[in-house]
Amino acid sequence: MKAKITITLKNGVLDPQGAAIENALAGLGFDGAEGVRQGKVIEMKLNETDEAAARAKADEMCKKLLANPVMENYAIEILA
Repeated sequence: MKAKITITLKNGVLDPQGAAIENALAGLGFDGAEGVRQGKVIEMKLNETDEAAARAKADEMCKKLLANPVMENYAIEILA
């Protein structure tokens, strides 16, 4: 199975990269882009045949390494 994990900063955590992107967009003439937040996407294959087991494994990976639960939120999508 394939897991797609989206990691973003929690609300209230400063996002200097998002602010830089927002400023660059404005500088390029793209008006109206506000509140830009930057994140990351991690995709991987998991040697699981059960969706629940794959989700549990991905969740454990996020808790132990992939995400900082103090500052970041994550969402896991399991693809067949």
